[in-house]
Amino acid sequence: MEETKTTYRPTLEAIEAAAIKLKGIATVTPLIKNARYSKHFGANIFFKREDLQEVRSYKIRGSYNKISSLSATQIENEIVCASAGNHAQGVAISCKLLKIKGTIFMPSPTPNQKVEQVKMFGEDYVDVVLVGDTFDDAYHAAMKQCEALNKTFIHPFNDEKVIEGQATVGLEIIDQAKEHPIHYVFVPVGGGGLAAGLSSVFKILSPQTKIISVEPKGAPAMLTSIRNNRNTELKTIDSFVDGAAVKRVGDLNFAICKETLHRVVTVDEGKVCQTILDLYNKDAIIVEPAGALSLSALEQFSEEIKGKNVVCVISGSNNDITRTAEIKERALLYANLKHYFIVKFPQRSGALRDFVVDILGPNDDITHFEYTKKANRENDVAVVGLELKSPSDLEPLITKMKLHNFYGDYLNDKPDLFQFLV
Repeated sequence: MEETKTTYRPTLEAIEAAAIKLKGIATVTPLIKNARYSKHFGANIFFKREDLQEVRSYKIRGSYNKISSLSATQIENEIVCASAGNHAQGVAISCKLLKIKGTIFMPSPTPNQKVEQVKMFGEDYVDVVLVGDTFDDAYHAAMKQCEALNKTFIHPFNDEKVIEGQATVGLEIIDQAKEHPIHYVFVPVGGGGLAAGLSSVFKILSPQTKIISVEPKGAPAMLTSIRNNRNTELKTIDSFVDGAAVKRVGDLNFAICKETLHRVVTVDEGKVCQTILDLYNKDAIIVEPAGALSLSALEQFSEEIKGKNVVCVISGSNNDITRTAEIKERALLYANLKHYFIVKFPQRSGALRDFVVDILGPNDDITHFEYTKKANRENDVAVVGLELKSPSDLEPLITKMKLHNFYGDYLNDKPDLFQFLV
């Protein structure tokens, strides 16, 4: 007789049990209406502030729910995880709270600030091992130790207890918004643990709510998988939105999400950067790139959400301050305000002055300049980065450069060269 294969679905009972277990461990984060976004979209836009957790992301929910469910033998043998970010912090604090020893493998290039955060949350209960150059290197090292020492691997998303823990975000939203029907929930998706858990709760308790999952444009693993109707691994990804950039979503998560999500959309990484800057400058809210995903997708639904009650999950705020320059750069590029050129300078005195006076507009700013004078050349070239006041200034600028024989090439649309500048 052929064996019947059953598909995992988180039950309401399991999710409620996770909520009880997390009481006093994970913060019941506020659901706050944002006046600026509400006015802009003509809707009631609420932020679910998971960035206000002690570890500054929702990851504590799944990590604690999983680790607290381990058997006595598993606890004795200790646990292992691999992460360069929020999952590591969730595991670390869970180990300390449950007094369980854990080893956390992180890639060697992980910023020291993140390493120190993990050590701070885990104290004497965790050992941090820096290994390899990438997450995959750390993952393989973690699995090797699991097999050698019979330790339990705590997966960041493809695990039933992790999904049920993350699902408590949805349970809280429904409870906090019980006086008003929720029409839309926008939730970031990386490996899919949060999206699978949250959408499962709404499928049971508020099936009329449309759940929109948002991925970075450079890592559309869930969208690709749903379009292919099978879990599909991407060959390459842009890892900028590090909290949501995965090559393959969890098998458990995909099986759930393909049935519970209303839509999966992607947003450009540059749009995410602009959202980060706007939240900081206008709302005094610090978010990491993954934490800005849900808000970055609202423009795509501007007509659809008018007059509706909309919840956006702000998933985390572990943003590395050293990335600020890159975030600003990507935002300007997305807004079509930052441009790179190869500029030809004739070998005569005053050429640079002529370029600044005759070619650049009064509001154009030189932000990058690389030039080396060569011998026996009629023209030398420089790589020049310009920040414009308006996107409409670009075409007149190129026209003047060509007219005065300064134009060499435009680099923004040449990715092979452009990657070395940004």
